[in-house]
Amino acid sequence: MKPGERRDHILQTLAAMLEQPMAEKTTTANLARHLGLSEAALYRHFASKAQMFEGLIAFIEETLFGRINRILAERTGGLAQVEAILSLLLGFSEKNPGMTRVLIGDALVNENERLQMRINQVHDRIEATLRQSMRLAMAENELPAVTPAQEYANLALCFVIGRWHQFAKSGFRRSPLAGWEQAWQLLHHAPASTVMPAFQAGHP
Repeated sequence: MKPGERRDHILQTLAAMLEQPMAEKTTTANLARHLGLSEAALYRHFASKAQMFEGLIAFIEETLFGRINRILAERTGGLAQVEAILSLLLGFSEKNPGMTRVLIGDALVNENERLQMRINQVHDRIEATLRQSMRLAMAENELPAVTPAQEYANLALCFVIGRWHQFAKSGFRRSPLAGWEQAWQLLHHAPASTVMPAFQAGHP
């Protein structure tokens, strides 16, 4: 293989190992065995295991935010953007079980702390994007003008992260997209059904 192809193959194998979380630890020794390489050969492509995980996180960032940017460019309605982004996040998880363990930090336990910090930044970027789309929905009168966009964006992200956790902890049997249409209706109507009465009642 060419050097770039070998790096990609190493990352693909690492992601495949993460799809079997109970099988074995994701050590460089186990990874090298799966690849039929020596650990020394691995380190010719990556300086450390942390660098390999950084490669997976880079794939997550490029894939998710590339598609999110397309959603923002192609969909003009704020709520349509939110729905598409949430569906994308859940669908990406279903198609990439190993990456789900990276997204929830499960695969990063006992690894370099900068990896968890980078995943936290991914979450923050997603939440900021959702908040932007929700403010657009408020400007277009799709959401009540008093909707707390920050809290609503956080609620939506927490829903997604919760689905990611359920998927991983079920051994990837419980689909993150199960009942998505009904769940979206509940999320969609949450501001009108719960936020507005609170403000009308005089709550801060």
